[in-house]
Amino acid sequence: MKTYPLPIYVQRFFTERLATQLHASPNTIASYRDTFRLLLKYATAQVGREPTDLQVADIGADLVGGFLSYIETTRGNAARSRNTRLAAIRSFFKYVAVNEPQLLHHCQRVLAMPSKRHEKRTIDYLTRTEIDALIAAPEPSTWSGRRDRTLLLLAVQTGLRVSELVNLTCGDIALGTGAHVRCIGKGRKERATPLRKDCVKALRIWLAERASAETEPLFVSNRGDRLSRDAVERIVRCHVGMASQHCSTLKRKRVTPHVLRHTAAMQLLQNGVDRTVIALWLGHESVETTQMYIHADIQLKEQAMAKTEPLSAPVGRYRPSDELLAFLETL
Repeated sequence: MKTYPLPIYVQRFFTERLATQLHASPNTIASYRDTFRLLLKYATAQVGREPTDLQVADIGADLVGGFLSYIETTRGNAARSRNTRLAAIRSFFKYVAVNEPQLLHHCQRVLAMPSKRHEKRTIDYLTRTEIDALIAAPEPSTWSGRRDRTLLLLAVQTGLRVSELVNLTCGDIALGTGAHVRCIGKGRKERATPLRKDCVKALRIWLAERASAETEPLFVSNRGDRLSRDAVERIVRCHVGMASQHCSTLKRKRVTPHVLRHTAAMQLLQNGVDRTVIALWLGHESVETTQMYIHADIQLKEQAMAKTEPLSAPVGRYRPSDELLAFLETL
């Protein structure tokens, strides 16, 4: 009887499917890697065999379902994280199904597992007053303060993702006529985002202080290394805490680097910029993605409500005229 060792297919999935055929980004590969780390540890505990001894048949729909429940209940992952893990597992079983037709039924059971529905909350963003307080928080007399202020100003004005910010080099900044910043976003799409005068001034000062080659990282740590995603999150969290002492509304908000991206989009929307331009600005794949900013803009809703007129219909209550209708009303 033919066996299907799991390690062989996992290694082929990462080296052949993701790296070679799909040419997946490092972020995608890292996300899939983390999913399989968790899944293999869970499978080892459930099946009682080491990961190198597992078979593809050991990772069935029941085990995957238990794994998804485990990461939600034990690890405290939200539905979004659960769905991300499931997407990685589905991708693997699609690969196995194509390469091993004998395992098609086994794979189909896993592929049939649905994503979990979750609440779609209104996005968080900063008001103009909160933006000013945050940008003013870093201490300009210190090297790290000047770096942090430039980073925050660039993030709020351009709406770059945190992965795009940390991967910027000094050569990605063009400060001449038509000043802009170039970056490689999701899907390896290159885009250029224009810069305002205040951001140009801050970047010019920072680049002069960096005095580095064009291939060097734009933002670095105290040791001269490229900033990590965690470092940027700490910078944002630190200065939000300082800014909240002067702007009390910040105390009620959980501000992350992605909130600064939402803030850039909301600033554009509230200043009358069309959402197709906002999608291009942020590097969105679809214009529909920018729909969430319209839902979050309370000012836009207030303007729409101001154009309506109060209802003049008399106030009353529906009273059913039939016993059966009255019964249904009580349910």
